[in-house]
Amino acid sequence: MIQIEGLTKKYGTTLAVDNISFEVKTGEILGFLGPNGAGKTTTMKVITCFMPPTEGDVLVDGLSVLEHSLAIRQRIGYLPEQNPLYNDLNVLDYLQYVAELRDIPSQDRNRRIGGVVGSCGLREVLHKDVGELSKGYRQRLGLAQAMVHDPEILVLDEPTIGLDPNQIVEIRNLIRTLGKEKTVILSTHILPEVQATCDRVVIIDRGKIVADGTPEQLQAGFQGKDRLFLELKGTDGFEDRLKLVAGVDNVSVTRGERSSKVRIEAAKGSDVREELFRLAVEQGWVILEMRREQTSLEEVFRQLTEK
Repeated sequence: MIQIEGLTKKYGTTLAVDNISFEVKTGEILGFLGPNGAGKTTTMKVITCFMPPTEGDVLVDGLSVLEHSLAIRQRIGYLPEQNPLYNDLNVLDYLQYVAELRDIPSQDRNRRIGGVVGSCGLREVLHKDVGELSKGYRQRLGLAQAMVHDPEILVLDEPTIGLDPNQIVEIRNLIRTLGKEKTVILSTHILPEVQATCDRVVIIDRGKIVADGTPEQLQAGFQGKDRLFLELKGTDGFEDRLKLVAGVDNVSVTRGERSSKVRIEAAKGSDVREELFRLAVEQGWVILEMRREQTSLEEVFRQLTEK
């Protein structure tokens, strides 16, 4: 669906994007991550034909941004970081204006507007002026304008910024639903949102791609050792016995009044849970909790992008 080929973008002498290449498949939700100034927004502006590349090309359905800008824009819905709203219009008039700009046939406009109003939860503010809306409703309206022409591709730059937790869940669910039939590129700093929503993640730093894979692949790749958390009833006699389990490299115990919290490091790829369970049965220990701990996406992001 989207092919980025050797994309480079310079602003004068400043190199914002440095010869990057990747693909986004049809029906894929791609999380496009990076610290501020990494080149995310610039890349999205080139994909959406807001600016041309300095070198390289972007192909959308085989069409080049260098030669078919208008045709590509018709296929894409874009929510930029700075929401493109007109404060003096009311919500309905604004959506009708966008529908007209998008050349939606007049007989289809009410149906399309009604669809995005329902999807984005805008019914109760439909006749309010845009300038009176809260930040959350402004984001919803920005998402609605990106969707009103029913595009094949959605490019969303920080779509949930300013929303409360309930609204974030609603928009997250909407994006997941849209991803079943559309291609979505999602940029956000809310990493749990990426974990819950995205099929694949591309991380960019200082204009270069530093990681590309599913969230699970990135987490597994940066996992130094297998880590396990145990909570055991009681406060004594655990540490020395646990260290004798084959594969266990390190044990740390935090003792409480009635239970001990134990963190275990084991060789990467090993699974010592069964042996630990057997030991607990043998010793008469009561296991209150046992879980594997993974390197979080946030840790991966920090390792890749910390200066």
